[in-house]
Amino acid sequence: MKLVALLSTAAALSTQQGTPAKLDRRHALQWGGAALATTLASPAVAAAPATVFVAGATGQTGRRVLERLAAKGGSVVAGVRDTKKAEKTLAEASTVVRGAMVQKVDAVDTTGVRLAKLDVVSMSVDDMAAALSGSDALVIATGFVPGNPLKMDAQAHAVDNLGTVALVDAAKKAGVKKVVMVSSILTNGRAWGQENSPGFQVTNAFGHVLDEKIVAEKYLRASGLDYTIVRPGGLKAKPPTGPLKVSKEDTLNAGEVSRDLVADVCVQAIGDPKASKKVVEIIEGEGGGTTPIESAFSEV
Repeated sequence: MKLVALLSTAAALSTQQGTPAKLDRRHALQWGGAALATTLASPAVAAAPATVFVAGATGQTGRRVLERLAAKGGSVVAGVRDTKKAEKTLAEASTVVRGAMVQKVDAVDTTGVRLAKLDVVSMSVDDMAAALSGSDALVIATGFVPGNPLKMDAQAHAVDNLGTVALVDAAKKAGVKKVVMVSSILTNGRAWGQENSPGFQVTNAFGHVLDEKIVAEKYLRASGLDYTIVRPGGLKAKPPTGPLKVSKEDTLNAGEVSRDLVADVCVQAIGDPKASKKVVEIIEGEGGGTTPIESAFSEV
């Protein structure tokens, strides 16, 4: 993985924020059609959750997930630290600097979206559970923002470890049925001999964020909740230029992927029975072609 891509990945781990992609008819039909097909094929399969809570909804990936869900016409709740600020931020297009990246952020149509205060650091489990009340699914797209080098370790620990663990507890308490977590490739790099790889070394230099994220991943997996953990490669703000490549956990140590595809995969995971209790790693392959979002979980 190129150094620029690695730095982008590390910075992107912090907020998962960026330029939202416009939901086109193809993506809407793919998601809805896949969910309907699996429901019809098996009467025991539950319908897609009626209310989805997006934690980190002003973030690069969170915005995209929020926009796609809102376009579907379902009930969507945007979890943000400051609702008044988020209302303004989501409604405006701007250019922002986050970590090592400069990103153009488009406005998001939040008609029908409810904003709710959610701060994984300052709020208690009970307070977060109250915010999540009534939600059937939760997408976790939160993360610390690299800044002061002297504080990054503490911030990554507070957000990507303790805060995310508390959010999982809150989801259980609120009766959430499905949790989709956005993580990163190489999060479990130490377990399969990647601790000295360039990707792991550069990314983990930012607050030891991979070591913090793996704690939260393991906690979610042991929680008893239905989950899907999505580990993207180096995150790009631009639309995809290659087909989606989905691999099993602990198999990818390099590669890039558009945030558009990350959001598509997260939305697909919410209602796809084949995504149940899976960890997937995603990057873009070479060449063109149509991205088979609807079959993202069928081969892993």
